Amino acid sequence: MSDRETIYFEMRPMGRYVKVSAICGRTGVEVSVVGDAQATQAHLQSLAKQKLKRRLEREKSA
Repeated sequence: MSDRETIYFEMRPMGRYVKVSAICGRTGVEVSVVGDAQATQAHLQSLAKQKLKRRLEREKSA
């Protein structure tokens, strides 16, 4: 996954938590993380992006 790759984010509040989904624009692979609603949007998106990168690397090596 390159740094220029398009990643789409979806954020869904769920009470005291937020579910953040990150979707790779090229492959359509989607991952989700759940974080504290008090956390910044940038922090939550960063966590989801890291998880997506790990997932894509794992699939690439399989």
